[in-house]
Amino acid sequence: MSTIKPSVAERFAQHVPYHRPRAEIERAAAAMGSSPTEDGVVEMIICRPARYERRVLDEGVLDTARGLLGDTWEARGATSTPDGRADPLRQVTVMNSRALASVAGERDRWQLAGDQLIVDLDLSMDSLPAGTRLQIGEAVAEVTEPPHTGCAKFAGRFGADALAWVSGGAGRRQRRRGMHVRVLASGIVRPGDSIRKLAEGP
Repeated sequence: MSTIKPSVAERFAQHVPYHRPRAEIERAAAAMGSSPTEDGVVEMIICRPARYERRVLDEGVLDTARGLLGDTWEARGATSTPDGRADPLRQVTVMNSRALASVAGERDRWQLAGDQLIVDLDLSMDSLPAGTRLQIGEAVAEVTEPPHTGCAKFAGRFGADALAWVSGGAGRRQRRRGMHVRVLASGIVRPGDSIRKLAEGP
């Protein structure tokens, strides 16, 4: 049974025809196989210039102070910080392209997830523990501890089965919904650039 609030369901009703049942999601994921564990690829860069707006970029700048330039991360702030300012541990969100394709289908729907970087790399906790440093194009980022979890908006766009698949026990360990990173060294990133491990956390 869906747990999506009626107001959210109404807002995202246009997406209901695209909601995949759990069995279809799992078949799609199995058919795509596993992502690389060491040297992956940046598949898509997505900027969120305003609420509910998405812009797919040919080139982005990851900045140590502001995250992905042009994105609303800094302006939105956070409830997790004492002063309400943006949480530096949740600066940029990264999602695995195969997991996203399994729930979203066609690439033109990938931007709906709301993550800034869509990559083909194993994001699991075993592969990338908190503290792991990543080279992403010209930039360097560090995997942070706070979990990246699904929400009603995710369920509204991709379905309750998709939310359950990314948020269950195996989904959390594999980080199917994605992960947070903070930028340690600013730089340009483009689709097709490498994303690779530099060092693992403790």
